[in-house]
Amino acid sequence: MREAGRIVAKAHHAVSDAVKPGVTTADIDAIVKDVVTSMGAEPSFKGYGGFPGNACTSINDEIVHGIPSKQRKLIAGDILKVDIGAYYKGFHGDSAWTYPVDEIAPGTKELLEATEASLMEGLRQIRKGARLSDISHAVQTVAEDRGFSVVRDFVGHGIGRNLHEDPQIPNYGPPGRGPVLKPGMTFAIEPMVNAGGPEIRVLDDGWTAVTSDNSLSAHYEHTIVVTEDGFELLTVL
Repeated sequence: MREAGRIVAKAHHAVSDAVKPGVTTADIDAIVKDVVTSMGAEPSFKGYGGFPGNACTSINDEIVHGIPSKQRKLIAGDILKVDIGAYYKGFHGDSAWTYPVDEIAPGTKELLEATEASLMEGLRQIRKGARLSDISHAVQTVAEDRGFSVVRDFVGHGIGRNLHEDPQIPNYGPPGRGPVLKPGMTFAIEPMVNAGGPEIRVLDDGWTAVTSDNSLSAHYEHTIVVTEDGFELLTVL
């Protein structure tokens, strides 16, 4: 899983260098495929439940599961969410990041900062003996204290031999509930935070989830393993 996570991180590094006005989401998808396959892995999302892309590419009010397209060109001021998975020797890594396209509005920057901060505060709750919902509560608290809302329809999850495993990890709720965290557990923690309300709808393509009020949305995710003294990030270089 460390290697699967490293491959995902390498793909994100390549994506970060490529994001600029005029680039299509299909271009981003091709970069992800090239990096993942060149390192001996397979894109986890390709064909998963019928998903047609190698990565999820979601722009602005699109929350998650955006389908890469040659017709979708990035424009200055956009925010692009790229969710990448890699399957390597029987195990998955999974990470999402939100990329600003050129200069973005101050309010948009605040959304990205709040969402990343909510992920990091959720991660800080991970330690042997903590409860799973301690993560959920921390994510919600940071996002809502900054004036944003957390998506409730999509959640974090266990990960390992399968891309999505039990338990589900909501990004909201009271602390002190759920399974006790133990060393060796592996999770994908992924807050999705909206500038407006938390409600969503799915487009006619059957995949792309957007905010019901057309507000912007941001998404950050890391795969981690619980350790004896805290946690280890697996989707980093």
